[in-house]
Amino acid sequence: MKKSQQHLLIIRLSAMGDVAMCVPALQALRRVNPDLKITVLTRSFFKPFFRDVDNINFITPNFDTTHKGFNGVVRLAKEIKSIKVTHVADLHNIIRTKLLCKFLKLCGMKIRIIDKGRKERGLMTRKFRKVLIPIKHTIYRYCDVFKLLGFDISDPIPVTKKELPIPESIYMKVGNKLDQTWIGVAPFAQHQGKIYPNQSMGEVIKILSEKYDNVFIFGGGPYERDFSECMEQRYTGVVSVIGRLNLPEELDLISNLDLIISMDSSAMHMATLVGTKVVSIWGATHPYVGFLGFGQDINNVVQLDLPCRPCSVYGNKPCLFNDYHCMENITPEMVVSAVEKALTVVS
Repeated sequence: MKKSQQHLLIIRLSAMGDVAMCVPALQALRRVNPDLKITVLTRSFFKPFFRDVDNINFITPNFDTTHKGFNGVVRLAKEIKSIKVTHVADLHNIIRTKLLCKFLKLCGMKIRIIDKGRKERGLMTRKFRKVLIPIKHTIYRYCDVFKLLGFDISDPIPVTKKELPIPESIYMKVGNKLDQTWIGVAPFAQHQGKIYPNQSMGEVIKILSEKYDNVFIFGGGPYERDFSECMEQRYTGVVSVIGRLNLPEELDLISNLDLIISMDSSAMHMATLVGTKVVSIWGATHPYVGFLGFGQDINNVVQLDLPCRPCSVYGNKPCLFNDYHCMENITPEMVVSAVEKALTVVS
């Protein structure tokens, strides 16, 4: 097949951080294949992540209506066939995408599916005799899928920091950054095993507000918004951005931060997309599993060396001891110290 006829479909529907991690791999592919037609199958909300990748098309399925259930997957396969896709990279590898790929294979498309390294992750997260050795980063696993499809690809490159325009609503509230130090805090995650306790995080925010010019809190949802606005009212210089910025504006603001504190969550990967330094806090999960922000410094990780860690790949398993002491025993002083240390290191 002529290169001009090749059309690659990349499938990654969720989670938010995993979709963001597609971008460095996709940029590595694009550098070597500037004319390759590429379509990304993902949720509409995630499209801003790909704004710095040239010439990308999107399919944004609706699994609540049009593409719900078995018939919906069949309908989606027909839509993909209609745009003459030739190669499919399934970077998700779940039941829905496997079924979709079976239909696409029947249409003559070349299919390759990501190897998530489940065996290695299982050895790392089992209860006893854990094998705590860093395994391949998820971004390199994405690149491997492109290589298996026959595409040449360069090595992925971490983003160089570049400050983007400050969102108007933030500018109206705090003005230009000038020589100030701006810190971000993203204290939330999807699963309890990845969330730093609110009381401790509140103390971190208090200390940061006394040391630095502005502290911006990121998140989503009513409870997270209530917590963030409480911090905003309580401490000078603290600004909640929840409900005030859309996703592109959040990325723009993060690009202006000197550093952001994040859980093992999407905020870490959003910061990576704009080259902002991250201090990440890890509990039930572990950076060795392959989800550390791409290009982020392992020395900026805050975690405890416990025999029970990691107990989960995604943080969704209940704590063996029912107390999440992997998070509870991380002190606010440990987090603030990591921030201070990271800020003194020149990238």
